[in-house]
Order: sequence, then structure tokens, then C-alpha cells
Amino acid sequence: MNRPEAFNLVERARALQPLIISEADEIERTRRLTPAVTSALVENGLYRALLPRSFGGAEAPLDIFMQMQEEIAKADASTAWCLGQCSVCAMTAAYLAPEAANEIFNSPPGILAWGAIAHEVRAEPGGYRASARWDFASGSRQASWLGAHVRVVEADGTPRKKPDGSPEIRTILFPVTSATMHDVWDVIGLKGTGTDSYSVENLFIPETFAALRDDPAALCESGPLYKLSTNMVFSMGFAATSLGVARATLDAVTELARGKTPQGLKAMRDNNAVQGLIGRTEASLRAARAYLYSTANDVWSNLSRGDSLTEADRVAIRIASTWTIHQSASVVDTAYHMAGATAVFAKNPFERRFRDMHAIAQQIQARDTQYEDAGKAILSADLSAPPSAR
Repeated sequence: MNRPEAFNLVERARALQPLIISEADEIERTRRLTPAVTSALVENGLYRALLPRSFGGAEAPLDIFMQMQEEIAKADASTAWCLGQCSVCAMTAAYLAPEAANEIFNSPPGILAWGAIAHEVRAEPGGYRASARWDFASGSRQASWLGAHVRVVEADGTPRKKPDGSPEIRTILFPVTSATMHDVWDVIGLKGTGTDSYSVENLFIPETFAALRDDPAALCESGPLYKLSTNMVFSMGFAATSLGVARATLDAVTELARGKTPQGLKAMRDNNAVQGLIGRTEASLRAARAYLYSTANDVWSNLSRGDSLTEADRVAIRIASTWTIHQSASVVDTAYHMAGATAVFAKNPFERRFRDMHAIAQQIQARDTQYEDAGKAILSADLSAPPSAR
């Protein structure tokens, strides 16, 4: 596979919008990305946005990855969600031995997906033994490899601990052919992500395919991207995805307002209330985007200078991403209500985006508890320290 150039990823994403839009109904109906869309994303190197250069990836700057997500989300939120999920999963290569990383990411299609942290594996000579089921694996229907974040138990049943006393968490990796997939994704929004469950039974995972993901001591790459945890990059990528959904929805209602005259009322374009609402909503969306990208650029500039990641960086990313998702949801709500009865018809560009946006807003990155965590850290007045494992 050829290495994609980082600064072409946004242009490639934008060029794929017509294809993704044309496939969006089928993605929604089948609850997974279509082969045409998956192939286009693979062929254009978008899944390799965050893969290290040493393995043929783009190792893109944070803001380039976010812009890529925005452009895809304008066309279809489910496609963007799967792409963002699997792109961040590829950061695991930075914690793997070269032979393992090459086997996973340089054997087509080279896509890794995983679900929520759960369960444990038992240590054995040379690796680990797993029997478990995991949920919320967005992008798993396109993946060639799956992962799972698990606690490690020694052969005698003793939980393995890190030097600080916390449980050791490893990300075990195995071919999708080693797992049983469970079709469970019956939801109101992000239907096309195919965020299904998967299970393994008595599966042996060699040590080389059990990464200490997000552990600085296990990191094999030196670029600024890999100073960020995967959770931080997930947050910024999904916030950018929400911006793309909000932009597409606001653009759609603006276009509607240019030509719609509700029965018995003034044309929308001439209605002062509509004019003011569009102006204020546009300002809200631009403010959210500016805040999110300003945060990304500030953190990236520090890391590119060689600075270490701090608790202040973690807090900045957490509150910016959460607030942006909330603001994006507000923009979508406003646009949906402004469109009136037009918005309820599936053929128009509102109903699906409304459902998708509210599915995004239910994810962990948008929980109000993120503000509580940030507030606690701010009140501790110790923001120059390395980030805590949260």
C-alpha cells in the first residue's frame, strides 16, 4: 500500500462526498458501509490517516484528521463515525512490534476495529487466553482485525497490576475470522455504523498481539501524534464529526429558506425571525468550530515543540470536544425545527441527520460528567503534571 500524504486527506475526503451521498440510503438500510464506500476510503488512504509513517501511514496532524472527519460527516455521519473509529484504532501500531503491526495494517484492507473495555484474559506462556464478548464495535463489519481492551489475570488467578497499583489493561488483537459477530445494532441514529458485538471462545493471543496501548513506556514512535492518547483523539475526531453533521444540516435549511414559502405566511427568506435565527445559529456553529480547532492547534503546537502532554492539555481537549458536540446538537435541533414539516420526510436532508446527531450526543464523549472531571482537575491547581489515566 502507498503511504497517503497527510495534507491531501482533506481534499480526498471532499472528493468522496458525492459517492458517499449516493450510497447513504443503502448504508442506512443495510446498517453498514457499502463495498463501494469502503473501497473508496481504503484506496484513498483515509483509514491510514493516523497510522505511523513507519508502517506506510499518513501520521496526520490532529487538525488534518479532524478536517477529514468533518468533510466525510457532511456526506454521511455513519461513514464518518466508522472512519474515525478505525483511524484511531490504527494508532495501536505505535505500541506494537513491527512484524505485528505490518501483519495487521499492511495486509489489505488493513482495518482494525474494537469495542468497549470489558472482561479479562488469563496469562499463559507466550500469550493470553480469551473467552468473552464485547459490544459497541463501530466499523467492525469492514474490519480485517478486531481488538478488545481487557484486564490481565495471571495463571494463578491473581490480577496483574501496573507499577502504580492499577490493573494492567492490554489491547488484544486477533483476525476477524477468529471471532463470532453478533448483529445487534438496531438503533435510531448512526444506523450505518454496524456497531455490533463480537465474541471469541478459548482464543489464544500471542504476546506480540497484546499491546499496552496508551502506555508511554510501551510507545515505539516519537511523533507528536502518539503523545496523545487514543481517547483524546477519539474525542476530537468525533467532535469534528458532529461539526460536519451540523454544517450540512444548517446549509440544508439555509437552502430551503431561500425558496420555501409556508402556506399563509411570508417567504422564509423575507421573514425577520428566520433571518435572525439563521444568523445566530451560523455564529454558534462558527464559534464552536473555532474553539475546537484552536484547542487542537494549541495542544499540537506544544507537542510539536517537544513539550510533554500535560493535565491542562487533557482538560482542554475534554471540555472542547464535549462542548462542541453539545453545540452541534443545538445547531441541528434549530435547523430541524426551522425546516418545519419538511424535516419529517425521509427524502429530505434533515430527518436522518437529526437522528444521527442525537446518537452522537449519547456517546461517552458528550456526557456531562466530562465537565465534572475537568472541573475537578482545574480545582486541583495541578495542571502542569502529566495527564492522569482517565
